[in-house]
Amino acid sequence: MYTARIRPAASKWMELSLLSDVEFKSSFCAAYRTGACVTDLSPTPAQSTLRSRIVSGSVILLTGSGLTTAINLAYNVAVARSLGPRGYGHATAVYTLLVILSAVTLSFQIVSSKVVAQHSSAEDRSAVYRDLHRSAWACGLTAALVIFLFRQAITVYLQLPDTILVALLAVGTAFYVPLGSRRGYVQGTCGFYRLAINLAAEGAGRLGGSCLLLHFGFGVQGVVAANAAAIAVAYLIIPPKLSGRVANPLKLWHALREIFQAMVFFSGQVLINNCDIVLVKHFFPAQMAGIYAAVAMVGRVVFAFSSAVVNTTFPLVAGTQHEERKDFRVIATSLLLVLLTGSALAIGMLITPSALWTALFGSGFKMAGAYGVSSLLALYAITTVIYSLSVVIITFEMSYKIANASWVQLAFSGAVIAGICRFHGSLPQVIDVQLVLMIILFAFVAIPFLITSLADPKEMVRPENYHPVRLLRRVSEDEVIAEFLKSDFHCPEFREYRESLRSLVETPNLDSQTENAKRRALFFIRHLSLWKEIPTGAEWYEAELTYDDLINVRAFPRAQWRKPAHGDFSMVKIADGVWKRQSSLDEQFLTKIANISDLIARETTGLGSVILIGLNESEPLTVLDGNHRLIAAMLAKPEGIRHLTFLCGLSPRMMECCWYNTTLRTLFRYGRNILSNMIRNPEAELARLLRDAS
Repeated sequence: MYTARIRPAASKWMELSLLSDVEFKSSFCAAYRTGACVTDLSPTPAQSTLRSRIVSGSVILLTGSGLTTAINLAYNVAVARSLGPRGYGHATAVYTLLVILSAVTLSFQIVSSKVVAQHSSAEDRSAVYRDLHRSAWACGLTAALVIFLFRQAITVYLQLPDTILVALLAVGTAFYVPLGSRRGYVQGTCGFYRLAINLAAEGAGRLGGSCLLLHFGFGVQGVVAANAAAIAVAYLIIPPKLSGRVANPLKLWHALREIFQAMVFFSGQVLINNCDIVLVKHFFPAQMAGIYAAVAMVGRVVFAFSSAVVNTTFPLVAGTQHEERKDFRVIATSLLLVLLTGSALAIGMLITPSALWTALFGSGFKMAGAYGVSSLLALYAITTVIYSLSVVIITFEMSYKIANASWVQLAFSGAVIAGICRFHGSLPQVIDVQLVLMIILFAFVAIPFLITSLADPKEMVRPENYHPVRLLRRVSEDEVIAEFLKSDFHCPEFREYRESLRSLVETPNLDSQTENAKRRALFFIRHLSLWKEIPTGAEWYEAELTYDDLINVRAFPRAQWRKPAHGDFSMVKIADGVWKRQSSLDEQFLTKIANISDLIARETTGLGSVILIGLNESEPLTVLDGNHRLIAAMLAKPEGIRHLTFLCGLSPRMMECCWYNTTLRTLFRYGRNILSNMIRNPEAELARLLRDAS
């Protein structure tokens, strides 16, 4: 018994061994129905998809974030109840300065994560980490020295009671920056469990140290000291496991570009997340600043959960190939995780009675007026959710390229500062300013990304040995419509015409203009909108395609092809995916392929034409009709393709057609054409033609 081997190759899309017609039919049907594969046709050991890895990694970090959040909530409640709004405001303002300085910390973390993920050998990973870690220590010590020297000015601006608080902040800063590079190494090696434990350990250190020092009467100074000590402990307990020393494979210029991009991104991020607390501390009395610090805590909770998704997505996407990450479902998975998590938290904040928060934080945190603490918490949570969606998109792009959206975010951080400085009549007004700006920011980063993502998920790359498709003869548009209609006549839309117009479709007389008009009207009952997208004046040809040519033929990225395509819509990859993923594909879909394969196995002729569109014979082609027939012919045997006829529609304006080039612009054009074609009634037109002919 023969078996089939389907293997992608560089010069040829697959190799096929001998396979008898009957054996192919029986083995193919049995394989997809039972979920088993013929020996050499079964895929390599199953590897989880990028989306599933994002979900599983996010679950780990979300669990860790949940634990960390619970610890941080306990920390904030303990500190707020012990210090009251005034002391809590002082402690939170100092810690917020540390968070603002995390722009440097997170820059080293994200760069370490990216470059470590992009190197496969342990030695190379260790080499790039060592250099980045040394640089992180240099930056951390420099930042600590600057803070210490300017401690007096910082104390006056934030209305703090003592310069010792800023001095303790400087100590924490020295460890905070290199901690980022260590966490980046763990994140880049996908050690999500270790990363989650480290984040929780830092929170536990803050909570335990603060409670202990508060118990002994150290007040605000004890809380700030506990925060600095927790950072140092978190750094010491997460040493990376490094390999032998080799030369750093990362070029200096490339590393500087990555660090600069990260600095731009995180400068904008930390300003957006924390500048409001600092500005409120400056503009409002200490009592109100303390209440706002408690409200802003919810933003940090929401952002901590979204960061779990970002921290998972970033290294996984950075280490994948172009075609896999271009699958729109990858970014959609991350956005959905953030949206669902953040929305659940926002709803929870809204329905929680204000009395509960007052009971938790103390009577000093009670607010009078229309806006209670619960309303402010929910409003702040919604603002943070919208911003978190923007962060997911920006970091997704940063994982594989230099993202200009980081500059957009930085500009909006300046707008947030300016907006709060201008509008700070009340605490709700401060949050409203941020909400409006975050909605605008999301539009600014999402729309360009969406335009790019809606393009064909796989740009076709012409192989080195590629040659133009051979055009055999010119054909008329009427002949193409006749072939298209013949293969589509079984569809329900044509049920009432099947008996009366069967001969018109199955044995067309292309020399009869009357018949051509009837077929066109009949065809437009189902495909008017589709056909009107083809540019006027497109030239149609019968073409000859070989197996080597199929590497440059792609399917339109519709839903049914996404699973076997796995992000690459080349017909070659789809054929390979159909075979390797039989057990996960729809049975009706596979039955259709198997039935066509049965016709090919019985040497049935006249399977119909595969209709392609493109710019010219030298550019990539897209299948407009006949995807299933082409896949079945590719899977059946090398000679299966000879049963098909190929018709190509070529036009230099084909980029305007959404079936060839799917962008927001071409989809808008398609929608406009649908509206303009609504007044046309193909059924009435066909009835008139049939009536005139009788």
